[in-house]
Amino acid sequence: MTRVPLPASFLRLPIAHRALHDRAQGRIENSPAAIKAAVAAGYAIEIDLQLSADGVAMVFHDEDLDRLTDATGPVNARAAAELGGIRLKDSTDTIPTLPQVLDLISGRVPLLIEIKDQTLSMGPTDGRLEAATAEALQGYTGDVAVMSFNPDSVAHMARLAPHLPRGITTSAYAPDDWAPLPAATCDRLRTIPDFDSTGASFISHEGRDLPRPRVAELKAQGARILCWTIRSPEAEATARQIADNVTFEGYPAALPA
Repeated sequence: MTRVPLPASFLRLPIAHRALHDRAQGRIENSPAAIKAAVAAGYAIEIDLQLSADGVAMVFHDEDLDRLTDATGPVNARAAAELGGIRLKDSTDTIPTLPQVLDLISGRVPLLIEIKDQTLSMGPTDGRLEAATAEALQGYTGDVAVMSFNPDSVAHMARLAPHLPRGITTSAYAPDDWAPLPAATCDRLRTIPDFDSTGASFISHEGRDLPRPRVAELKAQGARILCWTIRSPEAEATARQIADNVTFEGYPAALPA
């Protein structure tokens, strides 16, 4: 399977985790305000996608609405129009769709898209969110890459949008952190076994687990190494000893001169 290289811009500009969010400033994670702030600052942007009931890619991290809004229940139980009317807590923004976010960015900074696992088991997906993602990205001319913790999602993207760079979001997969995901599934995913079969060209790995030998092995084979989530300049300096770039939040990562 052909690997599509990660554009150099993803290695040059620090990546704002869920965009440049700051609740105190009314910029909630993955919100239009956070997107606009990241573009204005010149950072690359990472966002998350969930699927609406009517098959639209929504820019939202959680499976449920409860943490980030005053609504409750699963995101995938509501249509896009209804989700688009739900206000984010401590903000005047509402939940955006992927096409709306693409319009806001308009190619001005790189965009890293994480497709959230729709199975809650890291198993085979129905491909609906991946299809909605590929459709929204048709004709988009900015630097963009897609990734997922679920290798099946990455495989769908290889089929649906083979021209897009794709990667696997990876972790130490400590079973306590990933419960109720079975320990056997954690053990499998921890070895990053699907890198070659999905045609991935990069991983985004848990920052505190970067010294894992498998990460070094992939890097030696030419994989680009991104990481998540870095929360201080000191942690960034440590991560950059291994990683090609960082995904950050909570502090102003230094931009290249």
